[in-house]
Amino acid sequence: MKQRIRVVGLIRNEDGVLVFKRNRGRSESPVFWELPTGKIKFGEQPEEAMARSLNEYTGLNANSIKLKDVITFLATEDSSQLSNLYIIYELGIENNVKPSPRERYTAYKFIKDFNTSNVHLNETTLSVLEIERGKVSTERISPRDTANSVTINVDGASRGNPGPSGIGYCIHDDSGKIIEQKGEFIGFATSRLAEYYAMRKGIERAIELGFKTVRFISDSLMVVNQLNGIFNIKNQDILPIYNDIQSKLNNFDAVSFTHVPRSENVIADSEANSAIDKTLKR
Repeated sequence: MKQRIRVVGLIRNEDGVLVFKRNRGRSESPVFWELPTGKIKFGEQPEEAMARSLNEYTGLNANSIKLKDVITFLATEDSSQLSNLYIIYELGIENNVKPSPRERYTAYKFIKDFNTSNVHLNETTLSVLEIERGKVSTERISPRDTANSVTINVDGASRGNPGPSGIGYCIHDDSGKIIEQKGEFIGFATSRLAEYYAMRKGIERAIELGFKTVRFISDSLMVVNQLNGIFNIKNQDILPIYNDIQSKLNNFDAVSFTHVPRSENVIADSEANSAIDKTLKR
């Protein structure tokens, strides 16, 4: 399967979020606006690509680059599926420095409310902004967008690393209501294996329930970045389960993997640890 990887920047101030008007060249396609976006060149790290693209296309220099989120989606291109991965960064720039659009862009503006703005934003920018603000319009449902879908939080726990381990998951429907939560003891395992087993369990449960568009959430940055293709897998013990997960993803129309702090994954964490406690008390 082909994969397209892009870096996307979020720049905000009191006037809103900074977007740029795309240069159409000789194309007759509609004019649209987007967040500053760029490709990753061979040998570049994503952060380097973000800094370079920002300067090349907008004339701005970032004084801070912070990973915000990673979204993935499947889309049909010609007769095959294309895997899209967008790495989103929160960018800081010097005060009072104005953009000077070049090459890709012809104009810029700040927007506060993208739902009522008169600018035409492209699909990716809309998805990023909706995820960032936690708002999803029910009138704009796209198979590319997992922001308005079922959400499954997963977590793995290991006492001793390796030691007695458990996994947990919590499923929310598209309105945020919990529809299922459960934990399971998996025996002795390392923490990284427990995290992967938790993710696989969440994926398997989504398949069993017939969900086609799912956003999976984990507090393991390693798992999220590996599944998003940002980190390589160096530990052979997780490679079989990683490959198993990849094969199961063909059951979905769209999936995404998002990292959150542990404090935002409390229910799945509690289920994983409760499963360990119940087993050890027997």
